[in-house]
Amino acid sequence: MNILMVYPEYPDAFWAFKTALKFIGRKASMPPLGLLTVASMLPKEWDKRIVDLNVRPLTDEQIAWADMVFVSAMLVQSKSAQEVINRSKAAGKKVVAGGPVFTNMAHLFTGVDHYIKGEAEVTLKPFLADLAAGTLKPEYSSAVKPQLNYTPIPMWELINFKDYAFMLLQYSRGCPWDCDFCDITGMFGRVPRVKPVERMIAEFDSLYINGYRHGTIFLVDDNFIGNRLHVKQFLKKFVIWQHQHNYPFQLTTEASVDLADHEDLMLLMQQANFSKVFLGIESVNIESLLGCHKDQNAKRDLVAVVKKVQGYGMQVYGGFIVGLDKDPPSVFDKMINYIQNTGVVNAMVGLLQAVPGTDLWNRLEREGRLLEDSSGNNTSARLNFIPQMDREQLIAGYKRILSTIYSSRNYYQRIWTFIKHYHPTSKSRIKLRELVAVTKSSWHIGIVSNKRWLYWGLLVRTFFTKIKAVPVAIELAIMGLHFEKVVSDVCKEE
Repeated sequence: MNILMVYPEYPDAFWAFKTALKFIGRKASMPPLGLLTVASMLPKEWDKRIVDLNVRPLTDEQIAWADMVFVSAMLVQSKSAQEVINRSKAAGKKVVAGGPVFTNMAHLFTGVDHYIKGEAEVTLKPFLADLAAGTLKPEYSSAVKPQLNYTPIPMWELINFKDYAFMLLQYSRGCPWDCDFCDITGMFGRVPRVKPVERMIAEFDSLYINGYRHGTIFLVDDNFIGNRLHVKQFLKKFVIWQHQHNYPFQLTTEASVDLADHEDLMLLMQQANFSKVFLGIESVNIESLLGCHKDQNAKRDLVAVVKKVQGYGMQVYGGFIVGLDKDPPSVFDKMINYIQNTGVVNAMVGLLQAVPGTDLWNRLEREGRLLEDSSGNNTSARLNFIPQMDREQLIAGYKRILSTIYSSRNYYQRIWTFIKHYHPTSKSRIKLRELVAVTKSSWHIGIVSNKRWLYWGLLVRTFFTKIKAVPVAIELAIMGLHFEKVVSDVCKEE
């Protein structure tokens, strides 16, 4: 059987990095890990192909080749996913859909023949059994949260590593916290499930053996430190692996702010070659944090949290939200000041979105405040609910945050604030694509753009005070072009 697995296109939002990718000669930021993993769950004798629409377009010939078309997507990819479904149905193909958006918001789509909802380790097996028996049903779902002991290694041979800026692996699912706006606990539960240590080492081995070297791996866990005891066991083994293989990988991940409470854990992450971590900071207003059940943030000094993590050689990417019910009008200036003063260069500031399956959605539904489904775009100026703050005031304040922190002068000032306190510890090798990026940025930013003096001023100061941070300074200058484009698009929204 011929199985065509299609990954829909992302809009040019925060995580897409489309503008920055041009500087390093990559077509997309990250591969479709879910589809690559599902491919390993399908019968070995089947022929499988993956088409990532973020890398190349889907052709009629590819659809014609397929016996079935598998589609997986997140909410932000919904428009592209429906287009794939329409083309597949027009060609007379059966469509099988799974992944987050099809699990939680199947009502958004038409033309899907079979839904595989929930976690594929549980729901794919009965689908395959019914397919063999000729008794397929429209939907396969389960609330079971399986252990990850036997989740297969992704089929890396289905993609070209050179198409992507970094690779993905998953260590755990679930999060012990219960933030009311987040759908993770609804999908994966509050008890973190982890892969066995040896299983994780095998996944790194697989990437290495398949030829991925000297690159970044993003551990896409919802909260990497959800099971601290086990993650320390894993990191101790992985530190040894990295040393034995001469540190082929830099790592990045997502974690909750209580990471800063555990210096032994941050030291292990430093030794394992972590260079970045995304923290869900969300708000600088304590009442807002308590109102959305983000108690773990409300009881901590969030300035100290960032400084401590940065002190272990890791850049902090920060997630922020405005539009929470307890937000006062002063929240906009407070957030601007916090982001600037802490040197959180990559600050993903989003307007609150109510997502189905969350406590927030359920509460707003009871209160009659829902307006429409969420777009899934964390950096859109479109509200899908009635906020407590005046709507126009909220949207104007949100746009002001973005336009302020991503103005050229403030952005470069924030890079310098970060670099002054940054002590790079991660090990990496200079790659050809990085040298190309330096050349391109020197021309496009250092000569052609109106940011040329900011660019060269940053590089000169960094060169003479912290030379090891020069590559990071160039990387952040390039990323600034992406953020500038995203902010421009958001501020144009009505």
